[in-house]
Amino acid sequence: MVLTLLKAKPERKLAKQICKVVLDHFEKQYSKELGDAWNTVRDILTSPSCWQYAVLLNRFNYPFELEKDLHLKGYHSLFQGSLPYYPKSMKCYLSRTPHRMPSERHQTGNLKKYYLLNAASLLPVLALELRDGEKVLDLCAAPGGKSLALLQCAYPGYLHCNEYDSLRLRWLRQTLESFIPQPLVNVIKVSELDGREMGDAQPETFDKVLVDAPCSNDRSWLFSSDSQKAACRISQRRNLPLLQMELLRSAIKALRPGGLLVYSTCTLSKAENQDVISEVLNSYSNIMPVDIKEMARTCSRDFTFAPTGQECGLLVIPDKGKAWGPMYVAKLKKSWTT
Repeated sequence: MVLTLLKAKPERKLAKQICKVVLDHFEKQYSKELGDAWNTVRDILTSPSCWQYAVLLNRFNYPFELEKDLHLKGYHSLFQGSLPYYPKSMKCYLSRTPHRMPSERHQTGNLKKYYLLNAASLLPVLALELRDGEKVLDLCAAPGGKSLALLQCAYPGYLHCNEYDSLRLRWLRQTLESFIPQPLVNVIKVSELDGREMGDAQPETFDKVLVDAPCSNDRSWLFSSDSQKAACRISQRRNLPLLQMELLRSAIKALRPGGLLVYSTCTLSKAENQDVISEVLNSYSNIMPVDIKEMARTCSRDFTFAPTGQECGLLVIPDKGKAWGPMYVAKLKKSWTT
């Protein structure tokens, strides 16, 4: 998420930062895939002054005063509807306006009180339905927001946070250090493995696996400052579904029979979302889709969803007053028979 772009600058200056190479490419693809909805999505994605930031409160250093203050400022609690799984320990607040709280600074030894995030990124976490004592794998864990959110939901018996990119790994470690108390760190393992090798390294180990896959990060790509790099990204974009598929194959190996797997991306791209999940379902007789339409119905007050043609897949698209997403979420279950 591109937090640094939201500064008090005139809209005209911000517009200059948009990368035309990327916008033209998205225009061609998404106007076909999303139809008329793309016009609104494009307007929001290219206007950082419209972006919204949710405030996830840290249960390990709970900010009671801040919570009161958020209520006074007109923030409301996310997921006020009756989601099938919504732990009381997870508290996230959002405002209908693009107000953004300042980020807290990292201080060694002091736990931060809140984490700013795109509210849609909590949907994959909630879809995983983590329970106390379970073994969970966050396969592509940096920068750490979803691992942090998982720990707001339950106390896992074991949480494995993996990140292959060494720079992002540092960011992940700092996030965990900033929010998680020392005793809980003992049940967390951080590794730097190529996610495609995890299944062979730890076969049928985990009750729950989250694959928040590397993808065309639509929000940040639109603001690429180097148009040559952007053009290179666009040309390499067609390789991403192969990588995503390989990560899912590995995740499926690492998942125990009966376990749940959630796949998520922050792109609108059908090739990286529905098509990848369709290929998984067609390739594995022991992987079943899990219907999550109820989540969309319950969350429609806070999020706008585009049709995916899948009962197991949701796509959050940015909308006026609900500028969350893009976020694709798919839920799968590994059956006992192969």
